[in-house]
Amino acid sequence: MSLSYQPGDAVRIRADDHSGHHRTPLYLKGQTGVIDHFLSEDHNPETLAYGQDGKPKVPVYTVRFRQKELWPDYGGADSDVLLSNILETWLEPAGT
Repeated sequence: MSLSYQPGDAVRIRADDHSGHHRTPLYLKGQTGVIDHFLSEDHNPETLAYGQDGKPKVPVYTVRFRQKELWPDYGGADSDVLLSNILETWLEPAGT
């Protein structure tokens, strides 16, 4: 399997509208983060939810976000991060 992203790559979470079941938190759409690590390759839960077979399998990455960038009023340390598991189908390079 060839992965599209590597640890340290800057990515943006696509901000596409998506009706129905999806596994991407609304508050992360349009946000920029960094690939922390490749987590797994798994059946697509967004199609499994509608009785399909979830194929082809989709890479899942753990993406790291600085909490102060997600919530400007965040009162914690500048170094605080949020980790979220995101399907590759929701990722795009941060420069696009």
